[in-house]
Amino acid sequence: MARRFRSPFEVETPPGADGWAGMYSYSSLFSEGRKRYEDSAFWFQDGVHWPEPLPPWDATLVEYAMASLSQYNSRHLMMPSSNGIDFRILNGYVYLSPVAVPADEVAARIPEFVDRAGHYFDNWDDLYANWMGKVQALVLELQSLDFAVLPDVEDAERVVRSGAGSGSGFDLLVAYRRLLDLAHLLWQYHFEFLNLGYAAYLDFFGFCKQAWPRIPDLAIAKMVAGVEVDLFRPDEELKRLARLAVELGLTENFSGDRPYAVFAAMAASEAGRTWIASYDECSEPWFNFSTGSGFYHSDRIWNESPEVPLDFIRSYVGRLLRGESIERPVEAIAGERKRLVDEYSEFLVDDSSRWAFQQKLELARTVFPYVENHNFYVEHWSHSVIWRKMRQLGQLLADQGFWPHANDVFFLKRTEVEEALWDYYVAWATPTSAAGPAHWPEIVEERRRVLKALRGWKPDPALGRPPSVVTEPFTIMLWGITSESISGWLGGADEVEGQLTGFAASPGLAEGIARVILSADQIGEVQEGEILVAPLTAPSWAPLFGTIAATVTDTGGIMSHAAIVCREYGLPAVTGTGRATTTITTGMRLRVDGARGIVTILD
Repeated sequence: MARRFRSPFEVETPPGADGWAGMYSYSSLFSEGRKRYEDSAFWFQDGVHWPEPLPPWDATLVEYAMASLSQYNSRHLMMPSSNGIDFRILNGYVYLSPVAVPADEVAARIPEFVDRAGHYFDNWDDLYANWMGKVQALVLELQSLDFAVLPDVEDAERVVRSGAGSGSGFDLLVAYRRLLDLAHLLWQYHFEFLNLGYAAYLDFFGFCKQAWPRIPDLAIAKMVAGVEVDLFRPDEELKRLARLAVELGLTENFSGDRPYAVFAAMAASEAGRTWIASYDECSEPWFNFSTGSGFYHSDRIWNESPEVPLDFIRSYVGRLLRGESIERPVEAIAGERKRLVDEYSEFLVDDSSRWAFQQKLELARTVFPYVENHNFYVEHWSHSVIWRKMRQLGQLLADQGFWPHANDVFFLKRTEVEEALWDYYVAWATPTSAAGPAHWPEIVEERRRVLKALRGWKPDPALGRPPSVVTEPFTIMLWGITSESISGWLGGADEVEGQLTGFAASPGLAEGIARVILSADQIGEVQEGEILVAPLTAPSWAPLFGTIAATVTDTGGIMSHAAIVCREYGLPAVTGTGRATTTITTGMRLRVDGARGIVTILD
């Protein structure tokens, strides 16, 4: 068995992808100046958040996210064991490396962390309410940004008689810089609470493992399950609209296979117009929901692709007409949660242990909603607005001949977009011809071709020197990186023919026909009763979970979004198998044991 993975410096450029590194910030790349460190570290490809190669502008949010995550660990909260996560982009794919705190510094950081984290835990509800207000205000400001064509002549009242002292060109440049600042601020807000949420869960997890050494990880996760979170609100709105359609006698209006046909049929009656008004009312903000991770401009957004929510509503309508329940099994999950808490409490030997258990459990349940809610407010709602505003800017420059299509703006780095805007502004101010129309189209087309080549390349699951034992719990529970998975990647794991192992993410035993899908564009292919096999799932796929038999993913640990959502919907799931989509093909019959983390290919 190999003792280490390939060096990042040994990885070849895929055919047809020469020049790929020019699409990204130099600091995001492996470099000769940092070779000694980078070659000795352990890097894993983050397929949970970034399973595809990144367009240049999309990499902006990766940089903001990872810098903010590390900043909170290392500078704000003084986490005792983690200085954050380093990242690199290689052949367009994101690789991460946890950064440990030097052993001789851990003890000194503990009282600082206890003091700082304790302030948040003691005032969680008030600080969380403040956080919600900050994020919603940020979204409103993002929505107010305007990227309008510069006028032939400035309005005299606005820029001359008012004494403003500046004009539309300056405002345009400021608007783009403000979008970048708001996107960065968004990710500062994101990690204000998230690492603390995980820390509280990990503290509870550690207590349980010490009190009951043989307790399954899944049993601990189920003790915290069943908490209502806003991440499920989009799906609840779909169900409400389905029930309303049945109540108003509008089910026949869903026979059309295109959104305009459904809405046209609805608009033809008073009841239908009532339904449309209800749809419109809930679509902001709840249908600012991405079909993917939310980190790619190409992910479809429900508000912009109404065929996605309408297909889900149509499916719910069909189930209602067949007399089926479309509710989440909330009571069953709450009952199982209580049973586990009561049973394990009985094994605690004294009142102080039972008190400590209850306190840690209550804190974990208090912070848990944020662990999921932030995903809607940041990765989905806020990112949806950012992509929308960037398309508006892209269309503005497309109309000036800088490139053919609005989405072409995403083939530029964020600093290059500012250069293009400056070019447009100067040519308007002078006025003369801009250089952009002769400069950017060829670059955009070349980068489009390079990204296509990168998508055809399969990234190494990991690079560099792995740790002797993976102990960092966040890496294990969120990304599903364990000593066993590393051993499997290196060719040292014992494999049982016809069987895959992963994380016991959500309990239950199911058999069914596999449906392998590699992107959100294929979710319409999934049939009732099938077992969904995918690289990962997105929260917006939740409406599928009432019709399929089970879920199997390549990536993610027991606290990944896929695992949490499956538990809340009572769907058996095995995550982090590493190779489900390359081993299983559509049509195979599978048995999924979500309690043991085993997937068996039956034929």
